[in-house]
Amino acid sequence: MPTPFSCASPLLATLKTLGREGLDLLFPPRCASCQQPGHVLCPRCQARLQAQALPTLPPCPLCTQRGGPNACLLYPPRGHIHDIYAFGPYADPLRSCIKTLKYDGETRLAEHLGALLAQTYQRFQLEADVLLPVPLHPARQRLRGFNQALLLARVCSRLTGVPVNEELIRQRPTQAQVSLTGRSRQQNVMGAFLYVSTAATPGVANRKILIIDDVCTTGTTLDACARPLFAAGAHSVTGLVLASAWHRT
Repeated sequence: MPTPFSCASPLLATLKTLGREGLDLLFPPRCASCQQPGHVLCPRCQARLQAQALPTLPPCPLCTQRGGPNACLLYPPRGHIHDIYAFGPYADPLRSCIKTLKYDGETRLAEHLGALLAQTYQRFQLEADVLLPVPLHPARQRLRGFNQALLLARVCSRLTGVPVNEELIRQRPTQAQVSLTGRSRQQNVMGAFLYVSTAATPGVANRKILIIDDVCTTGTTLDACARPLFAAGAHSVTGLVLASAWHRT
């Protein structure tokens, strides 16, 4: 017999959908890329996004060697994050979509962008036991209202069948990496992440972990996430992001 609580969630979801549709009638959505009214991402820009797909693994951001950080010629091997895969370069229209999701709160874009991650997973024939989104600090998540990496991971999970683990936490606030360079990036996120295991979700011991994020610039944040995962017994840790800032068209 359904409880009041079991009925509440579908009801709230329906009310939210109806409310969104009502707002769309009053204030039609605009494409995140070209700003044409009618869609959060118009068919033309969806096609432009598909054209941005990278055919090969992006080069290492430190030495430009193809094969990811594990093949780095300057710091071989890093011993933490393995390869980092990206759907495309950090350039429009992908860049506009990511910014609109993160900073304008247009969370419906997560459906489109999460599907691009699933495509990348399949294109590179990746294998993972667990998807793990890069966490936000609780204070920042309260301000933003959501964690974009988690939204992307949930869509990717639904399309690939790989479960999501949310047990990695950001235990202290950090500066935005985009404002930092070099060693400052490493110091900024050093020790910032902690893995807290519970029985509610699949663990990481002896598993292949795929860390999900929106943008990768140098791989420093992904590498910092990997450290507590390896300490918890992960078999391997790989990154999957929407855009690589070091690979530009």
